[in-house]
Amino acid sequence: MEIKGKIIHVLPLQEGVSKAGNAWKKQEYVLETYDQYPRKVCFDLFGDKADQYRAAIGDDVVLSFDIESREYNGRWFTSIRGWKLDKVTADAPVPPMNEMPPVAVATDIPPFPAAVDNNDDLPF
Repeated sequence: MEIKGKIIHVLPLQEGVSKAGNAWKKQEYVLETYDQYPRKVCFDLFGDKADQYRAAIGDDVVLSFDIESREYNGRWFTSIRGWKLDKVTADAPVPPMNEMPPVAVATDIPPFPAAVDNNDDLPF
């Protein structure tokens, strides 16, 4: 999936070592969408993606992500895991997400008949 917006928060980098002894890191960001009613979305970049895709407050971005839910002690947790973060340059402005494509107007439709035949037996 994909979402467009502006980075409004950069949370602190989280690092640690797993039970298996492997080092890990996670960078979280908050993005605000360009919708008519903007939404705030917290997402993370995990592992090498945290170093590969860096963003700063005010960056216009397009985030490619997966949504994942998991259960822990009878409770469910959902995360938005980014796998690609593209910065949008000033040369390519981001269009609003609710923008509709142009509607084609048919010009070869004959006009509606002006005279209506009232000699039918229908009650309506």
